[in-house]
This record gives sequence, structure tokens and C-alpha cells, in this order.
Amino acid sequence: MGKPLIYEVLEKPASSSIIGICSLIWWLIQKRGIGYGDVGLSYEAAVDGGQYWRVITSAFSHISVVHLVFNMSALWSLGVVEQLGQIGLGVEYYLHYTLVLVVLSGLLVLGFYHVMIQRFKVEYFRRVTAVGYSCVVFGWMTILAAKQPSSKLNIFGVLSLPISFAPFESLIFTSIMVPQASFIGHLSGIIVGYSIAWGLIHGMNNYWAITMLGWIALVFVLSLKRTGSMELSFIEIEPVTDLSLPSVGVVATRNGRSLQMDVLPGRRVADIV
Repeated sequence: MGKPLIYEVLEKPASSSIIGICSLIWWLIQKRGIGYGDVGLSYEAAVDGGQYWRVITSAFSHISVVHLVFNMSALWSLGVVEQLGQIGLGVEYYLHYTLVLVVLSGLLVLGFYHVMIQRFKVEYFRRVTAVGYSCVVFGWMTILAAKQPSSKLNIFGVLSLPISFAPFESLIFTSIMVPQASFIGHLSGIIVGYSIAWGLIHGMNNYWAITMLGWIALVFVLSLKRTGSMELSFIEIEPVTDLSLPSVGVVATRNGRSLQMDVLPGRRVADIV
């Protein structure tokens, strides 16, 4: 007989919290009728439209319940990283590099789209919209495969994969079985995961994590304000000659806040990541 669920939750506090957040966001998406175009990451919206906040919202959003369950099941299994403090992993490591994986994998996806659009003139990738936590899941698969190759990845409690092969097995399997699965998104997670595991990206600690989180929050809020995606009446951005240098001020007001998600015109193609 396995451990009671409450003990496993306490042993995997970060993973359990992320699963709870993603599940809550999925519930809100279903309740409010939000679609891929509202929260997903596309080149047209993020790069052309300046909606940089989509790098974050796309990672934690799921439209399909099957997509959510698959990602969260894999994430639960990967929570073993939080229990491996003896080999330099652990809860802090997990939180620090989850932050790195969310941001860098999203930026790498946009980088791939940029190359396909600008270098190879494939306009299809301008409106492909990616959504889901799979980039981070594939990143952690890769890190665990490099750090603890003897581990197993359990999915749904019935499928067990050797972790050393799991990233590429899962990449091929999902590409074949789920045509909408984002090959580029999953590959981006694997690339960032290997960069972390091999020490190409290193040095994260509480100071850098908090600093990075602060910059993410600032860019997130300012891009929401500038693109008109959310009314933030206490922030005023004045037009200047150089639009890359916005002037930010705090103004007093009693007006409330309202949320309005912009949907770009034109047909979109959704990628599940």
C-alpha cells in the first residue's frame, strides 16, 4: 500500500502547488469560455502585438481536460526532484529552475517561430498558438534524466518509462498520437532542460530568483497595460518618441479594474504544449 496522499503532497509542496494553480486556471477558463487565442502564445500576438504576458499565461493554461490531466500526471511523477536534495536538487532548486524553464522555453519557442517566419518565410508559424505546461514538463524530464538516470516516469499510474529515454520517447509519442501537440514547444523544453542539467545555465539562488520574478512581474503588468489587455488605472504610460522607453507614473483614482482579453483577428492554429 502506498503512502496516504496528504503525505505525498507534503513531500512535493512545489509540484502540488503548481498542479493546484494549473487546475484552478483550467476551471476559470472553462467557466468564462476563454479560448486559445485569449491566453496562448503566438508570434503575432507576443512579438508583433507586444503581448509579452502571454509567455506566462500560456504556460499555466490548458483548454482540454485531457491535456491538463496528462501534463499534471507527468508533473506529479517528476515531483521526485523535490526529494533529491542529497544530489543537489530539492525544493529550492525545483522552484528556481521552474521559473527559468517557464520563461526560457517560451522565449525559445518564439525564437524558433522567428527563424521559420523570417528565414524560411513560413507564415504559418506567425499565428500558431501554443498553450500548456508541457515545455516545463519536458524540461524536468530532461534534467531528471541527466541527474538521476535510474529513475522511472509514471504517467496515470499505469505507464512507466525509463527516465533516461523519457524526453525523446514522449516527444515522438505525442507527435504521432496527438497531431496538435507542439513539437517545437516540447523540443524547446528539452533544450532548456539539457542547458540546465549540463551547467550551461546555472547559478540560480534566492536572490536571482526573486530578482527574475520581479522583472517578470514588471514586464507582465506593463505589457498588459500597453496592449490594453487589462485596465490598470493606477499605472499611466505616456507616449514618448522612443516607444521602447515608456514613462511610468502612479495616479490616484477610485475606478475599479476590469479584465478584457484581446483576440486578434484571423484564423489561428492551436498547438498543445
